[in-house]
Amino acid sequence: MTRIAPAEPPYTPAIATALERIMPKGVPPLVLFRTMARSPRVFEKMFAGGLLDKGPLSLRQREIVIDRTTARLGAEYEWGVHIAFFADKIGFDAAQIAATVHGPADAPCWAADEQVLLAAVDDLVDRRTIAAATWDALATHFDETQILEVIALVGYYHTISFLCRALELPLEPYAARFPSA
Repeated sequence: MTRIAPAEPPYTPAIATALERIMPKGVPPLVLFRTMARSPRVFEKMFAGGLLDKGPLSLRQREIVIDRTTARLGAEYEWGVHIAFFADKIGFDAAQIAATVHGPADAPCWAADEQVLLAAVDDLVDRRTIAAATWDALATHFDETQILEVIALVGYYHTISFLCRALELPLEPYAARFPSA
């Protein structure tokens, strides 16, 4: 059980409206969202800072960054939700799903630009910066707005990963589980 009980309906009008906007039709609100709803201020700020809208990265590139970040930080809850909602949409195969968790950044299942995204995530998670060689590789594949988006995504999902792990959220029943090594 989570350390803070998730909010239950009826939600305040603002929370209800946000949950309706965020969640796909017919899918109940995530435990993460309902838990954050216990603090309307944190809930509002979390969604004000969200990066799931159309940005300068493709949907596939964005999900590679999110999946690698949450996997590297051990946030199976968030990783599993993203894999469940997006893996088919972005064309991930089983090897790529597993490689977001266990593979090296230069695994052959990834295109060159995708390998660089994975390396950037690894650098940020491991060193809290981007090594010069990784930066140079990023700059050959991505422009400044895209690089800033990558850094912001890693930071945002670092926070989301902290929330998921610190709150000990139970995994969503439909979400993917980390593959074994």
